[in-house]
Amino acid sequence: MKLNACLKLFLIAACTFFCTHVTAQKIASFDVRLKADATGLLIPVQVNLDNITALPDSSLTLLEVKGAERKEVPFQISTDGDRVLYWFADNTTDKISYELVQKTASINNTPVTLTTNDGMLSFNASGKKLLTYVYRTWYPPAGIDTAYKKSGFIHPFNTPHGQSLTRINAPDHYHHYGLWDPWTELLFEGDTVDCWNLKDRKGTVRFKNFVSTTQGNVYAEYKALQEHVVFKKTGGEKVMMNELQTVKVYALPSSPDYYIMDYTIQLNCASESPVLLLAYRYGGLGWRCTPEWNKENSMVLTSEGKDRKQADGSLARWCIVQGKLGDDYGGAVMMSYPANYNHPEPLRIWPEDMNGRGDMFANFSPTKNKSWLLQPGKEYLLRYRFLVFNGIYDAQKAEAAWQYFAHPPVVNIKLTH
Repeated sequence: MKLNACLKLFLIAACTFFCTHVTAQKIASFDVRLKADATGLLIPVQVNLDNITALPDSSLTLLEVKGAERKEVPFQISTDGDRVLYWFADNTTDKISYELVQKTASINNTPVTLTTNDGMLSFNASGKKLLTYVYRTWYPPAGIDTAYKKSGFIHPFNTPHGQSLTRINAPDHYHHYGLWDPWTELLFEGDTVDCWNLKDRKGTVRFKNFVSTTQGNVYAEYKALQEHVVFKKTGGEKVMMNELQTVKVYALPSSPDYYIMDYTIQLNCASESPVLLLAYRYGGLGWRCTPEWNKENSMVLTSEGKDRKQADGSLARWCIVQGKLGDDYGGAVMMSYPANYNHPEPLRIWPEDMNGRGDMFANFSPTKNKSWLLQPGKEYLLRYRFLVFNGIYDAQKAEAAWQYFAHPPVVNIKLTH
């Protein structure tokens, strides 16, 4: 009996050792190369997980390595196509090392969540609502022409402290809807169409359906199908373009003063007819800013050093728009991806004397000085990033953020065989 008891204890110990060894087995090592600076930004990093392991997601843990110390890192795995592993890296050093191990992660929080209410989808983090996508049809105030009705826009678009950076249905521009992306002059089947100025009843952009939604430890995201519609002169309507709009929000757990939002527009012709986006002074991704801002309490700075007086019509990789928000201060850095059409993109920035107050409107307008032909059977992609913040941002921080958007960190992978 004593021998059997000893044998039993030995087997239990051996099994415990073996299981511990297996569950903590190292799968791969990562070295992330960064451009170390003093901005202290947390940078989204990603690797293709299918190229590394076929183990199930639930059996993986990511560890940051500092000498003999191993610290568990929050991560998220996307399963939209290839499996992609996402996490954050701190750019205060030029290299960070990680290990991916076979072990169930103990960090199981969900810092970025999605909630729906009354036709609106909201992103939430740290107990605050970051932004809301309105997918139901929104009507203008009572007594205003219902031609101004709209679906498929972002409002409110909030700072990390909760102040709104957007406005909709302003009395001088009822067709302005927070963050939205219609085109102003399009040539389609012999007609000139306007999906921006809704009162003309020539066209609109509207929500069709959600393709997917996701939430997790690193980001939340929606993919929405939107239709760019022409109202025909002979009556009826026709969809000219389909848009797959993807909005991904990274909520940075250790920084209560900024977050990152990626806004991607994928366009294709909805019929056998091409669409010509004609050169016009505004169109594409527009931002009607908070009514709190005017020429006295807000400012603009572009990647080329232009201020609000000089920015309109200039070309830019990024643009800071910021100002007073009650007793606080904040705004966003708008960034254009290098592969975008007509990059660096022309800007439409309202002049300081707009409306007598100097209300703020900002727009990356790739067709401001150049038409763009969209042909059937092809896909066209525009990518933007917003770094949304409280506090005051300068050119150094904006440039660092754009560099990481345009040139993501290099991840060197070493597999364990």
